[in-house]
Amino acid sequence: MRILFLGDVVGKSGCLAVTQNLPDLIKKRKIDFVIINGENAADQGVGITEEISNNLFNCGADVITTGNHVWDQKEALSYISKENRLLRPENLIKPSPGKGFEIFKTKNNFKVGVLNLMGNIYMKKCDDVFESSKEFIKKNNLKEDYDFLVVDFHGEITSEKMAMGHFFDGKATLVVGTHTHVPTNDARILENGTAYLTDAGMCGDYNSVIGMNKNNSLNKFLKKEYKKHFPAIGKATLSGVIVEADTKNGLAKGIENFIYGGDLKNSD
Repeated sequence: MRILFLGDVVGKSGCLAVTQNLPDLIKKRKIDFVIINGENAADQGVGITEEISNNLFNCGADVITTGNHVWDQKEALSYISKENRLLRPENLIKPSPGKGFEIFKTKNNFKVGVLNLMGNIYMKKCDDVFESSKEFIKKNNLKEDYDFLVVDFHGEITSEKMAMGHFFDGKATLVVGTHTHVPTNDARILENGTAYLTDAGMCGDYNSVIGMNKNNSLNKFLKKEYKKHFPAIGKATLSGVIVEADTKNGLAKGIENFIYGGDLKNSD
C-alpha cells in the first residue's frame, strides 16, 4: 500500500502543478491513496474553494486536509458540510462545520483513516491538541477501525510536531507536519513503526517567501510600502512524502521525501 501526502498547495501555481502532474505521478510511482493539504490553494494564497477542491479531487486527490486558513474563503463553511473528503482540524473550537476525521475506502478495498490536527503554539485558538489526540486514540484503533491512519499535524514549531509523532508512534501509519511550507529532511520510521516527517513543504513556487511574492515580502520586512501578501506565480515544486505501508499491521515499511519539478532538487 503506497500513500502519497503532498504539502500545502499555494495559489494558482501550486494548483496548476498538482493538476498537471498528479495523474502521471500516481501511475509512475504506483500510488494507491493521495492526501493533499489544500488550505492555501485559493488564488489569494489563503483558503480553498469548492471549484479548487473539485479540481484536486478530479486529478487524483482522495482527501484534502486544511489548517488555520480553512475558513478564509467563506464558501468553505457551507461546502465542507456536504463534502466529507474535505477535512478541517479536528481540534477546532466547537461547534465547527465539517469533520476533522474520516475513514475512506481505497480502490483495493482498504480503509484509510485521515486525522487533521492543528497545533496550539503560535496558531489560531483551538482545543488542546494533545488532549484531543488522547480522546481520539481512546475511541479509534489501528487495524480495528481502519487499516491505515494518516495524521496531518498543521503546526508552527518542530518540537510540537515531533512530540505528536512520538505520541502516535505505533498507532498511526504516518504523522506528517504541514504549515511552514519548507520540506524537512528528517523522514524516518519511528521505533514503533510510524512513518514521520516534520514538514512536507508546499506545492508552490519556491522562488518566493514561503510561496508568497518575494519582493512584496521583502518590502514588509524592510518596513517599506507593501501590499497584502499574494502568491508567487512561477513554476511550482510538488513537495511531500511517500509511505510504503504494511497491509498486515498498518504500520510503515518505508518512507521517502518526495520533491518534483520547480526550483528544488528533485527526488524523482
